[in-house]
Amino acid sequence: MTIYIGREASKLWKRICAEITTEINLLFENWKYILAGLIFQYIHGLSARGVHYLHRPGPTLQDAGFFLLPELGQDKGYISETLFTCIFLSFVLWTFHPFICKSKKIYTVLIWCRVLAFLVASQFLRIITFYSTQLPGPNYHCREGSKLARLPRPESVLEVLLINFPRGIVFGCGDLIFSSHMIFTLVFVLTYQKYGTHRFIKHLGWLIAVVQSLLIIASRKHYTVDVVVAWYTVNLVVFFIDKKLPELPDRSSGAASFFLPLSTKDRDIKNKEENHKLMNGNSVDPADRRTQVNGKIVEDANGVHNDANAMNGV
Repeated sequence: MTIYIGREASKLWKRICAEITTEINLLFENWKYILAGLIFQYIHGLSARGVHYLHRPGPTLQDAGFFLLPELGQDKGYISETLFTCIFLSFVLWTFHPFICKSKKIYTVLIWCRVLAFLVASQFLRIITFYSTQLPGPNYHCREGSKLARLPRPESVLEVLLINFPRGIVFGCGDLIFSSHMIFTLVFVLTYQKYGTHRFIKHLGWLIAVVQSLLIIASRKHYTVDVVVAWYTVNLVVFFIDKKLPELPDRSSGAASFFLPLSTKDRDIKNKEENHKLMNGNSVDPADRRTQVNGKIVEDANGVHNDANAMNGV
């Protein structure tokens, strides 16, 4: 029993090491996209912090969702955030599952390049919309009479740049249309819908996205329009950007290896195979479809000279 556990642990460690090597190579090739996506996350947070200075509390707008869904109350507002945290952590863990699981369909670095592209495009549109018109926030801390509804004039640029993370993000006001929580949720669900392998989890993901939408409205974090606009905007953004991005290599096929840099050992093996083919008279180039007939080389249909026909006097 001890020997079996030790052997399996050794296999797992080798799998993790091999995966780390592969992902590091991909990271060296795509670090600019990852860095740009992470920097824009800060810009998005900075923009949300900036619009809070412009927010003016007022009467809550008439909203169909507020009329249909009972208010959770300030003491139960954490339910929406708890569900969102579970969605976020579950997706992050899934993107790193190739380091441990044998079934590998995605590369972690490449999948995050796509996710960050979807997030950046959606968040860019969100920044434009909530700076265009500032609505009175429906959240508890954004209503009239709350000390957090308006921010005092900043004393320095550094105060704005630090964005008071994470309190400045959690208790923000004015960044309403459209919901940032729904951007992340829908991008994660759409990504798993395309690259995930379990149908049950795909259906469950869409169900959770609907529940998340209802909880956001019931907790009065957003108006219903914020959630509705997020649903069709994010889906359209992912649809069009996904067509522009190169498709991920399929790890289940051997063709995926052509997308990755070869190690020295793999390059030597490949060179030996090519030399072996040349010694046997086989062409390395797949486009060269020459065959041997009675020791003579016969060109394909595109060839100008045909040795076989020459032998027959043609």
